[in-house]
Amino acid sequence: MDSLTKKSYELRRDIIEMIYNSKAGHVGGDLSVIDILTVLYYKVLNTSPDSRKDPDRDRFIMSKGHCTDALYAVLGDRGYFDKQEAIKTFSAFNSRFIGHPNTDVPGIEMNSGSLGHGIALGVGMALAAKLDGRSYRTYVVLGDGEMAEGSNYEAMMAASHYKLDNLCATVDLNGLQISGLTKEVLSSDDLGEKFRAFGWNVIDVQDGNSCPELLDGYRLAAEFKGKPSVVIAHTVKGKGVSFMENKKGWHHGVLTEEQYTQAVKELEEVLL
Repeated sequence: MDSLTKKSYELRRDIIEMIYNSKAGHVGGDLSVIDILTVLYYKVLNTSPDSRKDPDRDRFIMSKGHCTDALYAVLGDRGYFDKQEAIKTFSAFNSRFIGHPNTDVPGIEMNSGSLGHGIALGVGMALAAKLDGRSYRTYVVLGDGEMAEGSNYEAMMAASHYKLDNLCATVDLNGLQISGLTKEVLSSDDLGEKFRAFGWNVIDVQDGNSCPELLDGYRLAAEFKGKPSVVIAHTVKGKGVSFMENKKGWHHGVLTEEQYTQAVKELEEVLL
């Protein structure tokens, strides 16, 4: 097992602990997006706890903000704060680790989670970098369900118009949302063709839970000039825990003690 994949499964273990302790959280999406976050924060983003005030640090926006538990696990593991505080107090009364990204937490660039707003925030940051002559890149992670929001498409059009090749979006395409299959709730197929029609460079990652494939995709995005890029990552909701995989009921689910024990067992077996 490569080091990034190993790290992603260690972080899955943290997410399960966080969800079980809090009796809250969007575990299915957390487990589908964690490989994306692992690759970004350990290999791609030019940012660290020591560079939080550096004007040339890369920016990251978690547009699918309901999966902030996964982001907290990654940021804590990277040393932005004590990870155990997030695991033990997520969603608790008076905790700063609430259910959506907020700037009270070190490493969070913007309050986010109003679905469909992430690309617009990213466009603003990327355009500011162009205007200010800054070298930083901006990365945005979206869910496929939120692609039904029309504000995405206004922002996509603006990103292309301004040739924001310093902007990279990722769609965590796991095919499920809270009320069922995305294609049945409101189909957005084919997302790649939609982004192309709006003038984006499209990178299709067939296994969006493969850290090596994702790393290759982000390398291609960074090398591409003249257009914004999007990584379409085909993921599995609940990836890594057998009884959660591809189950809409785990969009937001509370683990019983038996389910918690089973999930931990499966993840630790992968890490052996």
